[in-house]
Amino acid sequence: MPSKPRVSEANDKPVPVTTSLEPEYHDQQRRLYREVLGLLNQLPVPYAVSGAFALQHHTGIWRDTKDLDLFLTSEDVGRALEALAAAGLECKISDPVWLAKAHRGEFFVDLITGMSNAVIVVDKSWLARGAAAVVVGVETKVLAAEELIASKLFVTRRERFDGADIAHIIYGTAGKLDWDRVLELAAENWEMLLWALLLFRFVYPAQTSYVPARVWDDLIGRFISVIKNPDPKARFRGSLIDERQFAIDIEEWRLDNVLAEYRARRNSKLPSLIADRTAADEKAS
Repeated sequence: MPSKPRVSEANDKPVPVTTSLEPEYHDQQRRLYREVLGLLNQLPVPYAVSGAFALQHHTGIWRDTKDLDLFLTSEDVGRALEALAAAGLECKISDPVWLAKAHRGEFFVDLITGMSNAVIVVDKSWLARGAAAVVVGVETKVLAAEELIASKLFVTRRERFDGADIAHIIYGTAGKLDWDRVLELAAENWEMLLWALLLFRFVYPAQTSYVPARVWDDLIGRFISVIKNPDPKARFRGSLIDERQFAIDIEEWRLDNVLAEYRARRNSKLPSLIADRTAADEKAS
C-alpha cells in the first residue's frame, strides 16, 4: 500500500480574506522593505514590486504578507544580492531557476526572475513597463497589470490558486489593459489565459465586455480549432500546472516530463555569478 504523501504545514494555512483595509506592518518589516527598495534604487538595479503591493495598486485589495516580492532579470540578481549581503541581510539562492531570498529576522524579500516552472521568464520589458507607485513610503515601480496577470497564469496549485487575483485585476482595471501585450505574454500558453478569462466571465458576467470581443473571438477560435483538429502527438503538460498532483503521470505512467525540460533550459542560462553563489550556498549547508 503506498505511503501517504506528506503535506507541508504551509499548505494548511487558511486562505486570506480579501479586504480593502491596509494591514499593520511591523516596524522592523517596514524598515527592511524601505532599506531594500532604497538600496536597489541607488545602485540602480532595474526591478518592479509584485505580490501584495502590486495587487493592491491595481485592485485596491490588501493582503497581509511577510514577504516583499521583487521581479528582476536573472542577469541582475547577482548584483542585487551582493548589495543586500553587504548591507547585512542574509541571502541565498532558493531555486536557481527563479528565486533568491534575502532576510533579516523573520521578514523576507523574494527576488523573482520568472515562474517556478520556467515557462514564463522576466525580461527587461517587464521592468520598463512597470507602473509608478509608492511602496512603504518609497517611490518605486510595481508590475504593470498585464505582467501581473502573466505572473499568475500558472499559479494554479491545489494549495494556491491565483485565478481570483486575475479576475480582480481585470475587474479593478475595468479591462483597460493592453490586451495585445497580455496575449504576447501568454504566447503558446494561451489556453491558460482562456481558462483565467472564463473564470472572470463566470464571476463577473455583467462585465464580460471588460475583455474585448476580439480577444474572446481570438482565443475561443483557437480553442475550437484545436478541438476539431487534435494533435495525436501533443505532449502531456500536467507537470507545468502542478508537479505533485500530476506526479503519477510521469513517475508511473511514463508520460513526458515537460517541466524538467523547461527548468533545465532555464537553469543553463543563469549567469555564472548566480551559479557560483548557489554552489557556495550548497557547500555551506
